[in-house]
Amino acid sequence: MLWRAWLSQSAAGDRDAFARLYDATSGLVYSLVLRILGNPADAEEVTLDVYVQAWRHAGRFDSARGGVTTWLATIGRSRALDRYRSHGARQKREAGPVQEESISEEPSPERLMSMSEERRIVADAMKTLPAEQRQVIELAYFQGLSQSEMAERLDLPLGTVKTRVRLGMMCLREHILEQRG
Repeated sequence: MLWRAWLSQSAAGDRDAFARLYDATSGLVYSLVLRILGNPADAEEVTLDVYVQAWRHAGRFDSARGGVTTWLATIGRSRALDRYRSHGARQKREAGPVQEESISEEPSPERLMSMSEERRIVADAMKTLPAEQRQVIELAYFQGLSQSEMAERLDLPLGTVKTRVRLGMMCLREHILEQRG
């Protein structure tokens, strides 16, 4: 896979390969982070954090644990949830609601088009999943629930939830790879 090669080259310090990886995958990561945070400015900042972490730890990527997009999405989800929780904790500490800065720069038309295409690919992939797999992935990635929280909410054994998440992610990866062919 081309993305694995770019990540491997990035681990060796190849900035051009990393730039290609960023260009190819950042729309997907941004879409996921934006869905979790709901704020474009925060989503852009977290997306950049994801790629800083990916650059620093590219050598730690283990293809046996999943694909490059899965790895990046996991980092993105984790960073977004950290930001979400941190933002909530800060709001509780402060007397009033947190005022957010207005966004002064809109994404370019090319960026919007790329993000739109990534969203379409992910949405199409989600539609291919069986309902029980789609449900746990949405709870995990878009509502930020842990697998234990999902098991409790759905009244299912933890092992069943873990299996559904794993199978769903594998199906998503296959569908997304087919779409990018």
